[in-house]
Amino acid sequence: MFLMNTNPSYKAPLDPRDAETLGVEAAATVERFLSYRENNAETPLVSLPGLARNLGVSSIHMKDEGFRLGLGSFKALGGSYAVIRLVLEEASRQLSRLVDISELNTPEVLAIAKTMTVACATDGNHGRSVAQGAQLVGANAAIFVHWGVSDERVAAIGRFGAEMIRVAGTYDDSVKEAARVANERGWTIVSDTSWPDYERIPGLVMQGYTAIFGEALRKMPETPTHVFVQSGVGGIAAAAAGHLAILLGDERPIFTVVDPSRAACIVETARAGHPVVIPHGEPTIMAMLECYEPSLVAWRILSRVADAFMTVEDTDAIAVMKRLANPIDSDPAVVSGESGGVGLAGLIRAIGDPASQAALNLGPQSRILLVNTEGATDPSRYAEIVGETADEVSNRNLGASA
Repeated sequence: MFLMNTNPSYKAPLDPRDAETLGVEAAATVERFLSYRENNAETPLVSLPGLARNLGVSSIHMKDEGFRLGLGSFKALGGSYAVIRLVLEEASRQLSRLVDISELNTPEVLAIAKTMTVACATDGNHGRSVAQGAQLVGANAAIFVHWGVSDERVAAIGRFGAEMIRVAGTYDDSVKEAARVANERGWTIVSDTSWPDYERIPGLVMQGYTAIFGEALRKMPETPTHVFVQSGVGGIAAAAAGHLAILLGDERPIFTVVDPSRAACIVETARAGHPVVIPHGEPTIMAMLECYEPSLVAWRILSRVADAFMTVEDTDAIAVMKRLANPIDSDPAVVSGESGGVGLAGLIRAIGDPASQAALNLGPQSRILLVNTEGATDPSRYAEIVGETADEVSNRNLGASA
């Protein structure tokens, strides 16, 4: 499915709340917070000239979030950032003064954090980020996972000391259960999706993602003309589209949101013109994107600044994992998990369809920016699909540079 944005709010200014959340000053705050993280480093911006020639575009650059903060996913930027912000705000309230990030590990702040419990629902990556953030500040964490989350991903979250709670049903069921239990117990929900009267914390999570695009723009030789970003509830896509619209204005790139066909809540919302909950069907291999209800904040942003919406199949996601692991010409290999390369899958599908290609004005002049949103966050699953371990794929680059 491919849709151009025909919503009445298309090209309208961002809501002032969203413009503040994703603006230049907010992004600078994110980068300052990151500077206090011990393992902080910019993730690689990978150039894929061989793939660009093969697809008939000028250039392809992929921001590889598989290296982000030791968590292997872009989600490392959102949940932990929101947890840190919330702890500092609570400390400011209790101490009756503004508490800065530089004071995060002081006895006063640590004592306050110890009394706090943060909670969230997750398919895997967001929960790891929230749990890591809680561990960093000395808070408690309770992470709700649905039946489809692999034991390997559950164990990866549990290593940060979080209480793990299994929920029958889907991701959306776990979101509702996390909110219910947190309300009963006085915990703070740190969700990456929003619902009526719950927007600020998901906004902070999205704010954390702006670092990806600030880093990318500084490294790209020219501003991208096209961006393809995958979507679950819409957070990463909305953060990208909104932040780029603020930074680049009328020069912003053509922005396409890519959904799994089996969990296309953003695409179906775009088609309906308002947020919709889609029925649960056969699970998608793109587990981190298997969401059936959009974030209201994300849709408010995407309805204004996304240009197109499209779906890809599970077979597309698998093909891209293998293609990135076994690149053509002298391109570097990229370790991309089941959901990581979905933006590239969208690009390939759009170029392969003349109508979509024409609608997006894709051609030899196009400069593409993509995000590999996760590495091998489920190593066993990755090896099963690709036929090699993530280490074997990564070592191919070491051999090429030797």
